[in-house]
Amino acid sequence: MTDRRRAVVLLSGGLDSATTLALALERGFEAHALTVRYGQRHALEIERAEAVARQLGAESWRVVAVDLAHLAGSALTDPKTAVPKDRHRGRIGEGIPPTYVPARNALFLALALGWAEVLEARDIFIGANAIDYSGYPDCRPEFLAAFERLAAVATKAGVEGRGVRIHAPLIEKSKAQIVIEAQRLGVDLGTTLSCYDPAPNGEPCRHCDSCLLRAKGFREAGVDDPSVAADDS
Repeated sequence: MTDRRRAVVLLSGGLDSATTLALALERGFEAHALTVRYGQRHALEIERAEAVARQLGAESWRVVAVDLAHLAGSALTDPKTAVPKDRHRGRIGEGIPPTYVPARNALFLALALGWAEVLEARDIFIGANAIDYSGYPDCRPEFLAAFERLAAVATKAGVEGRGVRIHAPLIEKSKAQIVIEAQRLGVDLGTTLSCYDPAPNGEPCRHCDSCLLRAKGFREAGVDDPSVAADDS
């Protein structure tokens, strides 16, 4: 038996969630990675999440399927809705773009909360960021604090005084800071996938908000993005 505290870590296979998993492990948690298959337009992020979980040494990794494709209108679940491309960097983060999936992080955290109760874990990690981000309302500190309060009254553990803490260690970090942190933690950056609209072979589009923010982060960090370098070779 391990004496380490257990934690559930939401893992998408992207840069932010991979770095978050690495941070949870560095802090001494027994990290159980949770990936959600929610009807997203590509399944590549599921494969990347598994690779990240194995590379970093998560205690366990599992996929939960929840079909959100019926929530029409999001470019991430509806192939008929175009992913915005080449938006001016100064406009990214203003308003709520069509890549927003209704209540996605609330649903993801609810799934993580349920698994945390099963594992008797009191900590949940999420790679939410409110600095270099697309403006999603469910990535803000106010939302995460509110969900933590909800967890305290919505679960057996919470009612019994064993509430869950929501950790968002990247919430106030720039993308460049996240890249530097990922390097320090030994994250295989070439495995991570940030693109909203990748090619079937995993090549990033390089034009969606997420690709533009990732490129900005690597550029400002003075680091070459190995996923792009691999595509160009």
